[in-house]
Amino acid sequence: MKILFMGTPDFAAETLEAMVNADLDVAGAVSQPDKPKGRGHKLAPTAVKTAAEKHGIKVYQPEKLRNGELMPVLDEIKPELIVVAAYGKILPPYIINYPKYGCINVHASLLPKYRGAAPIQWAIINGERETGVTIMKMDEGLDTGDMLYTVKTEIGEYETAEELFDRLARLGGEALVETIKNIDNITPVPQDDEKHTYAPMISRETGRIDWTKSAAEISKLICGLNSWPLAYTTYKGETLKIVTARVTDGRGVPGTVLSLDKGKGLKVAAGSGALYIETAQFAGSRKMNVEDYARGHEIETGVVLGA
Repeated sequence: MKILFMGTPDFAAETLEAMVNADLDVAGAVSQPDKPKGRGHKLAPTAVKTAAEKHGIKVYQPEKLRNGELMPVLDEIKPELIVVAAYGKILPPYIINYPKYGCINVHASLLPKYRGAAPIQWAIINGERETGVTIMKMDEGLDTGDMLYTVKTEIGEYETAEELFDRLARLGGEALVETIKNIDNITPVPQDDEKHTYAPMISRETGRIDWTKSAAEISKLICGLNSWPLAYTTYKGETLKIVTARVTDGRGVPGTVLSLDKGKGLKVAAGSGALYIETAQFAGSRKMNVEDYARGHEIETGVVLGA
């Protein structure tokens, strides 16, 4: 079966690697255009482009898809199946309807929950205990197509989005390979639209901490936004980004710095309970253990974060 792959970031590159390792016939890869990166703003290849070129797979990077820009590629490759994993753009009908087996998507949630751009982050932020990967047949809606294969996994208590991202990338690749190998024998299952939830794009503002919420809720926000954009608050009027924290007992006005405890971190009151901030990035500093930061900087108790 001749396959055209469409994807852009690391998650998609992991999927492509799984397909290559399974000796599937990946005839080409479509990825978004290279983007400037770093201080020099030099164009950097996408993760999928790097992975594809490593395996000798031809890469196509159209600026747009809407006006038939990909049709010459489709006519050149004549794929029987298109696999999509975190490509980053909505596919128009002429692409979805081109292959014999249609387009299938590797989506990092248990559909119909968390349709949208950031399912991994929002599953953690919302305190879900499990998530997974769904291989679905694409239609013109946003992650609304029939489901072909689902794999589940538990979310660790303090598992970060970055850690879960890596695990789901591996699970997604394995699930995709199984789906393709058995595609003629799989009965698609329609999604229950009444049970759907939405996972919108993450922005920096998503990370603003509301200290009136419970320590458990704030902890999930911190985990869900690690490693980007990081949950944040303010300390004496300057931004304080929180990298890791643990839930503990404690009482006080929400956001109040209660103590700096050796081997535990900076204890801060929440709406209920408290948090030990372990790793953070204070203004003008790099990410570091809070106790290490405190050796060279005074951290005052009684200060209210976010005030």
